Amino acid sequence: MEDYRFSVVVGKNGKGWMAVCTEFEDCEAHGESYEEALMSIREAIQTRIEDSFADDEDIPQAEIVNFTTLRLSG
Repeated sequence: MEDYRFSVVVGKNGKGWMAVCTEFEDCEAHGESYEEALMSIREAIQTRIEDSFADDEDIPQAEIVNFTTLRLSG
């Protein structure tokens, strides 16, 4: 089995946590804790990998990841 590398952003969302994988469009997961959100996104990504294999599609890979926080005022 080949190893893959994905970008995952995890953030607090109201009372829970949300995780997003940027390599797969609309791939997100939620959890009551940070750890639960991470576990859920791992499962969601695994499902997307399996679907890509079944459809004979390439697996998107993270090549360069930059992360920053912006503070804006309105």
